Amino acid sequence: MQQLSFGNIVQSAMAIGSRNAASLVGAIILWLVTFWIPYLNVGTTIGLIGIVAKMGRGSAISPTEIFDPAYRKQMGEFFLVMIFVTMGVYIGVAFLVIPGIVISLAWLLAPLLVLDKGVNPIESLKQSNDLMDGHKAAVFFAQFAVNLGGMIVVGIIMAIAGAINVGALTGLAMLVCLAIYVIMITANLGVTAHVYSVLVEADAPAPAAPAAE
Repeated sequence: MQQLSFGNIVQSAMAIGSRNAASLVGAIILWLVTFWIPYLNVGTTIGLIGIVAKMGRGSAISPTEIFDPAYRKQMGEFFLVMIFVTMGVYIGVAFLVIPGIVISLAWLLAPLLVLDKGVNPIESLKQSNDLMDGHKAAVFFAQFAVNLGGMIVVGIIMAIAGAINVGALTGLAMLVCLAIYVIMITANLGVTAHVYSVLVEADAPAPAAPAAE
């Protein structure tokens, strides 16, 4: 199994996020516009998570993929695994936060295993925990660096805009900060996509060669 390091996670996350930024933003906009539609909103929410696996494989994604009916068919399994993950994290947080963070990292891949590989929800938790063993620290610090870096840049831009205190520049600064938040979202999804690609896709068995006639 390949090893994950802080450096390659951050580098790959930024590359994956920037490569898919336009499609991800489009998908999020479509999700927001259609979220009020019952039943359809379940599939689109699941689709937003499901496309992360495709990003990890390097496949091209389309904003309209979140409307794929296949995602609605996985509603029960998805809800079940998310209930387990949410309950586990909340209980961990109750034990002074750190166990909750560890559980969230250990089960990071469980929803993707359910949606992309059809793994049983309970089995997906075990598989994710096994796959993430030894990698949780690197993933945590990569996520932390992506978010902290973005927040520092936003803070600097807003501090400069506040010091200058010119209406037009403040408006421009807010637009730039919005763009940075979008980059942070795509980079965070890129972290998960890269981890999935290394720990799941890279170690998937290769297709069998056709038998010689």
